[in-house]
Amino acid sequence: MSNNEEGYFIDSDGLDTVREQEIGQHIGYRYDVNLVPDLKYITPFLQKYIDKMGWKDLNWLEDVHMGYEEDRAAVFDRNINGWVTIPDTIDLPNNQQERDMIARELLIKFQMSEGHPIVDLNNAYSKFKYW
Repeated sequence: MSNNEEGYFIDSDGLDTVREQEIGQHIGYRYDVNLVPDLKYITPFLQKYIDKMGWKDLNWLEDVHMGYEEDRAAVFDRNINGWVTIPDTIDLPNNQQERDMIARELLIKFQMSEGHPIVDLNNAYSKFKYW
């Protein structure tokens, strides 16, 4: 991304379409679907997770990015079709690559937690206990 392109998102709201204006944020994949996460920013947790899963890269996690919900940093969880806000206690870096790695880590941790709504669905509707 050139400096002019970066300035567009930093110096203005960067909202081009009517839909982007309605939701108050830009739809990132419209701009550059070829952005590859820089693995030098990977967190130790993510590296361990990737190793455990047997992946050579971030796999589906490449599509996870830090966003915003009501002026709070958040990550979108497709399983619940909603934003999960990042705790205010987490000091977020200025680098978007680092922020995305933190978002990926927090999403995985939330999806594996007892507080995730899928746990309630599993308890209510599962025929077999998996965990």
